Amino acid sequence: MAMPHARLLDVIDVKPLGDALIDAFSTSLLKTERLQLLHLVLPARYDLPQHHVDDECTIHCIEGDIEIVLPSGVRRLGPAQMVVLPAGQPHGLRAREDSAVLVTLLLDHGDATPSHRPAAAGG
Repeated sequence: MAMPHARLLDVIDVKPLGDALIDAFSTSLLKTERLQLLHLVLPARYDLPQHHVDDECTIHCIEGDIEIVLPSGVRRLGPAQMVVLPAGQPHGLRAREDSAVLVTLLLDHGDATPSHRPAAAGG
């Protein structure tokens, strides 16, 4: 059963899990029409394949040691470090050890990938 999303104004706990990290799982903490917060739990040596999102996004390492794999190189994040990726930036994630990450996505009507809309008339 999926966990319910938090609602606006709810207090969301994203502290390090410590020893409980090994038994934790990834969840979507909050989702609105314009914003989604993902708490990703990545076991050591796990690779999330390259992908992209259409708007800027943040990747915040809560605990552990991760690498953001970019075509231009690798950005390594430890606890309490974050990076903001430009819109459309291809990237993958690699966990060097058991890690927890908070990802913030901007959404377009509840979707991280905008739908194809017809061009505006006269444009």
